[in-house]
Amino acid sequence: MDRQTRWILFGLFFISGFSGLVYQVIWTRLAFASFGIILPVLSVVVSVFMLGLSVGSWAAGRMIHSLQQTTRLSAAWFYGITEFIIGLGAFAVPGLFGLGQHLLLGAGESDSVRYLFLSALVLAVSTLPWCLFMGATFPLMMAYVRERTSGSQQSFSLLYLANVLGAMCGTLLTALVLIELLGFRGTLAVAATGNSIVAIVSAWLGYRQGRLGRSAGPDSISDEGRKAAVATPLPASIRWILFMTGFSSLAMEVVWARAFTPTLRTQIYSFASIVFCYLAATAVGSALYRLDRKRGKARSLAELLSYLSVAALLPVLIDDLRILPKEWIGPTDPWSAMILLSSIVPLCALLGYLTPSLIDRYAEGDPRQAGKAYALNVLGCIIGPLIASYVMLPRMSERHALILLSLPFLIFWFLQRRSFSKSRRWAWGVAATGALTCSLFVTEDFEQRVLRLGKNTVVRRDYAASVISVGEGRGRLLLVNGMGVTVLSPVTKYMVHLPLALQRDNPASVLIICFGMGTTHRSSLSWDVKTTSVELIPGVRDAFGFYHEDADEAVHNSKGRIIVDDGRRYLMRSSEQYDAIVLDPPPPVMAAGSSLLYSVEFYDLAKKHLKPNGVLETWVPYMNLRMAPPIVRSICDSFPHVRCFRSIESGGYHVLGSMQPINVPDTEEIVRRMPPAARKDALEWSLSQNLNTDINKVLTNEVPLSSILRSNASFRITDDRPLNEYYLVRQILGSRRLP
Repeated sequence: MDRQTRWILFGLFFISGFSGLVYQVIWTRLAFASFGIILPVLSVVVSVFMLGLSVGSWAAGRMIHSLQQTTRLSAAWFYGITEFIIGLGAFAVPGLFGLGQHLLLGAGESDSVRYLFLSALVLAVSTLPWCLFMGATFPLMMAYVRERTSGSQQSFSLLYLANVLGAMCGTLLTALVLIELLGFRGTLAVAATGNSIVAIVSAWLGYRQGRLGRSAGPDSISDEGRKAAVATPLPASIRWILFMTGFSSLAMEVVWARAFTPTLRTQIYSFASIVFCYLAATAVGSALYRLDRKRGKARSLAELLSYLSVAALLPVLIDDLRILPKEWIGPTDPWSAMILLSSIVPLCALLGYLTPSLIDRYAEGDPRQAGKAYALNVLGCIIGPLIASYVMLPRMSERHALILLSLPFLIFWFLQRRSFSKSRRWAWGVAATGALTCSLFVTEDFEQRVLRLGKNTVVRRDYAASVISVGEGRGRLLLVNGMGVTVLSPVTKYMVHLPLALQRDNPASVLIICFGMGTTHRSSLSWDVKTTSVELIPGVRDAFGFYHEDADEAVHNSKGRIIVDDGRRYLMRSSEQYDAIVLDPPPPVMAAGSSLLYSVEFYDLAKKHLKPNGVLETWVPYMNLRMAPPIVRSICDSFPHVRCFRSIESGGYHVLGSMQPINVPDTEEIVRRMPPAARKDALEWSLSQNLNTDINKVLTNEVPLSSILRSNASFRITDDRPLNEYYLVRQILGSRRLP
């Protein structure tokens, strides 16, 4: 094949990989918005993505020869059609997610087996068709390569490298630039345009190739060579290696997303960094393989497995509190984040070398054989995330899950050890055994440190998160996946006391979204009103009694109920109206869990559930004041009347929105409106022990909206452009406006 055509094919697969990862990143984020920000949603999206790649690769590898023989058309035509259909998914999948979200409103709470199963089914139906066509691209293009030359036995690794490089760039640009500038819909349109360009160029390649002869196609090699290839089955050991490397690597990616949270935090850039490092290292490994293959010095399977047996444990060894010190509550440490991310690079690079080398060696350029081998690898990628999410993480720590997932590499190396000399066998045996021993008995991850140093510690695990409750007295903390969520503070009491005290008539009902420690729930019940609290994570709800001695009384209060569900989904499936809706989005403000509760669309939904004089209260932390303008702008765009008060402990702002004017009476009148139980509750942790003093401190600290909206006044948070979540371009350039 001439150099120009080779570069054209490389470019096509680069663009294809770019668009594919754009879809995966955005579809995952849209799935969170529609079905809940929980780990099973991530694992289902990843698994369905891989299922499509596996089945599509296998099916296309089997069908392409027959299609060519029947139509006498070049495989480039079929590749172009496939890319065009993939581009249609950019517009179809968001609509299917929205339809599925509405269909599942009657499926019960989000922690029910029924809802988890049906939501996974909707995700699969919505995304699988497009992923099938993505999987078909490899064997289809390999068939075109075989049309041009029968001597190319490295076509898979060439396309694999181009695809991974494109995927790497797609991940980086989507998270860091495109979504902030263009929004989700605009970024999907860019990816669809890329697919269309690939389709047009492929059609040109097919036209240039002309009509095929009756004997042309992917099997244009000699009958003897083809029979030999078909008759030589893939050894069982190689099949298991292809399957288990896919299984462990993708399962590890899911576990890393939770295990690295104490260091990387929960920002979208953190997860994008994991995916980028994964893909970048894979691309480097694949490029090294092609270079070694060209020089005739490709690494042996036994050598690669020996490296993998140690590299798989590096993330466990590096994620040690003595190497990467971290606070329970605080910002991301850039150096610690870089060191931790670098720990996955050797493993991913080795897998990037190993996978294409095995498939090249087995397929020898035959698209059918490559499709089978690649399908085996991707089959492991399908099952791995599901096992990690539904089986492993609810039952064991992230550290133990990673150690368990590394064992296949140790086993494979042990089975291949005889390929080494005795001295090298002993050397790698000591290295692998030492890494495993240190991982099991020496390293100390975040959870172990909390258990060892924290007084009165309880760990709860479920499908959604790992929840740690630690501390005594007012020093108790709530940690979700290692991220400090909240503390015992009078601020959380005033989240409900303030909007209820401003009611013209006696309030009767309250909705609280984000349960936290349950402080706001208790304070609402002190008003003797019907109180509904919605919490996404079952472990957070179950930790209520750790923080409050009277939790059992509150749980059995006839006027209170705690529901495990996504807050927005609950509002969509409920017809109730409330005197007050209280929002305390989980930190940090720059996370998807917060942006979905700060968007204009959410406020438009929430105000439909407010009574005529009802008040919505949302909490904006002071530490994220630079994010306050778009949040407040979103509220102002949804409510005609908005007022803002500084918290009693100056930790942030209570922003109140209503469809009617919010009249603030004097301190004495507010105290008079509060029932005796509510007054007692408000003073529970008061430093002054004087209710009039505390309330007066809040009322006299009203913040003019103009002072918040003075900078970036035009920004607002929407479902399509969550500017609190994607902010890097503005931060780097210091710009106040976006195109």
